[in-house]
Amino acid sequence: MSDVAYVICELNDIQSQRAKGFDLAILDEAGQQINFPIVIVRWGKQVFGYTNSCPHHGTRLDWEREAFLDPSGLRLMCGKHGALFELGTGRCSSGPCKGENLSPLNLQVIDGDICITGVTMVEEEDEDDEDGLVA
Repeated sequence: MSDVAYVICELNDIQSQRAKGFDLAILDEAGQQINFPIVIVRWGKQVFGYTNSCPHHGTRLDWEREAFLDPSGLRLMCGKHGALFELGTGRCSSGPCKGENLSPLNLQVIDGDICITGVTMVEEEDEDDEDGLVA
């Protein structure tokens, strides 16, 4: 597991009580590049992140571009079957996958940036070493 922290975005790029999706490229255990869709929820200064995949059928949660939250704005919602997930735990409280959980991400806020650890990101060839990495 990688202990490098990769910058996803600035904390202020996500409004409080909102969620935003990102499509990352990571390396799997065999060193192959794979798509890694994630969703990050910001609640004040706290951030929660999950793989953007419903445990019911593996479909993406967003039912429209950047639409992740239920109408009350208090839970993540799967757009396909309406399953509802608690923001802080990822546990499904209602729907066809009740009792199951979203896969959590290891996120940290470092110097105002939301960073992910525990994965190996694919970095762009022309990218500066300082961009996208926090040692």
